[in-house]
Amino acid sequence: MRIDAHHHLWDTAVREYGWMDGDWADPLRGRFDAARYATAAGPHGVAASVVVQALQDEAETRDLLAVADRDATVAAVVGWVDLTAPDVAAALAGLAAGPGGRRLAGVRHLAQDEPDPFWLLRADVLRGVRAVGAAGLAYDVLVRRPQWGTALEFARRLPEVPLVLDHAGKPGIAAGEFAPWATWIEDMATLRNVTVKLSGLVTEAADGWRPADVLPYAHHVLETFGPGRVMFGSDWPVCTLAGTYEQVTALAEEACATLDETGRAAVFGGTAQRVYALPR
Repeated sequence: MRIDAHHHLWDTAVREYGWMDGDWADPLRGRFDAARYATAAGPHGVAASVVVQALQDEAETRDLLAVADRDATVAAVVGWVDLTAPDVAAALAGLAAGPGGRRLAGVRHLAQDEPDPFWLLRADVLRGVRAVGAAGLAYDVLVRRPQWGTALEFARRLPEVPLVLDHAGKPGIAAGEFAPWATWIEDMATLRNVTVKLSGLVTEAADGWRPADVLPYAHHVLETFGPGRVMFGSDWPVCTLAGTYEQVTALAEEACATLDETGRAAVFGGTAQRVYALPR
């Protein structure tokens, strides 16, 4: 069973997504719903998916859970709660008690957009993420280069919480920056509570990217973490800024071509199923 461990659903006529802050985002505006996702992913053998929040708003999370409740393909939701609030456990319980609440598998915050590069190390944030782990959920780590050191220390301080590194930490593929990212990834891989998503890499590459531009980064992820700690994610529809769903899938398949059957099964399903506790 192939699982897409990272995609989004939204309707910009219903909610405003502040990070869509320029003409570059025009292709992402509109209605990207579960039916449209199924049209993109279905031909590539995706039987289940994990939809991930794109807005710091519990209302969006509730809507995504409601979608998961009625759409069998959406197996899980990585949602949002205010991690700095004193009642994170209560907020999570409230989401779990609502429609589709059993589909809540994790929490994410757009930490990459926080002006404070040490936001993840704030005492209230650490307390909130511990509450996420105590609720049996994973936490998705979304960071860029300025927060790499912070993310490493964050993961070291939370060995009891399952952490999922989104988009392999967004390496500077377009600029050909490999060494600083590669060393950081090696350090992250030493922490057994961290898994990583093989996702979002094409949007970090330059326009007109070729597989040869991206594959060294994908291979390094697989070599350092091992396939049992790597999961495929399309990052649809954001990926469409740089390539089609078919191209993203083909790139991931090429990256995994030298793995054995067990390794490929882990990347394309098993890791996500384990980390997000998805139903079999």
